[in-house]
Amino acid sequence: MSVPEAFQGRMRLPVIAAPMFLVSGPELVLAACRSGVAGTFPALNARTPEILDEWLGGIDGGLAAQREAAPDAPCAPYGVNLILHASNPRVKPDLELLVKHRTPFVITSLGHPGEVVEAVKSYGGLVFSDVIHAYHAKKAIAAGVDGVIAVAGGAGGHAGTQSPFSLVREIREFWNGTLILAGSMSDGASVRAAEIMGADFAYMGTRFIATRESMAQPEYKQMVVDSAAGDIVYTDAISGTNANFMWPSLEKAGFDRTQLSISVGKGKIHGIADEAKAWRDVWSAGHGVATIHDIPSVAELVARMGAEYDAACATPPSKACVRRP
Repeated sequence: MSVPEAFQGRMRLPVIAAPMFLVSGPELVLAACRSGVAGTFPALNARTPEILDEWLGGIDGGLAAQREAAPDAPCAPYGVNLILHASNPRVKPDLELLVKHRTPFVITSLGHPGEVVEAVKSYGGLVFSDVIHAYHAKKAIAAGVDGVIAVAGGAGGHAGTQSPFSLVREIREFWNGTLILAGSMSDGASVRAAEIMGADFAYMGTRFIATRESMAQPEYKQMVVDSAAGDIVYTDAISGTNANFMWPSLEKAGFDRTQLSISVGKGKIHGIADEAKAWRDVWSAGHGVATIHDIPSVAELVARMGAEYDAACATPPSKACVRRP
């Protein structure tokens, strides 16, 4: 396993708070990093490049002040998610801003990361690429990324369907660099389990929706608390790409079960603007909702997960797991 130098000694937990559309913003990022887990946000959450420039400057200044005030305390690096799909007209201006601010790490989605790798590595930053199959992982590695984010079955947003056990072990057969796992993790014990499987970091999104600092609407946060794993629906009926959503929000938006299996291209919403409206009205989450029961501050959440993680690390194997002579 491989933890980049930029993360070493700066983390309370091996956790990256995943970038979530219309949910992750500067307040959540700063709270996460100050608590000792890496905070991230999608560049498109800042509605214009000018606003993105302001956000990046504010995060840089806030973390610099934190490090000066408490030099011995964990203060994790932050990252920004860049959507590389051709329908995103902001790829170039947003990338220029990430380079300007020397953003510690950049997460690429929905496109070839080659150009981003070249730009970010020019100032010593890191590039992580999210994938749902080993095939895509190999392509990202060939492009020169520093880390692979394995988005397994049960993750919120645009998730895959492959079991995290299978996906992590398959990627580890050919990749010894940084590996980050996404999929259904909501507590410190599951973070430790991800490490045991071979991941360097847990990529945790849904758990951070239901925090005080997230930009999610109060009703969205409460729906995460109230939902169970059975309320999560995997469908391409929203934007043409499969993703996990909470059934109560789909039902409220007027969908029925038959619409959720319509084939791609028939009556779906397409394009960045329309998709933004779709994700605003229909709320995404992963199977991790099963064990989310409150809406704490990020600091409270990380402290709790830290205690759970420490307990998991200290717990000896059960008798059933003891190797026989």
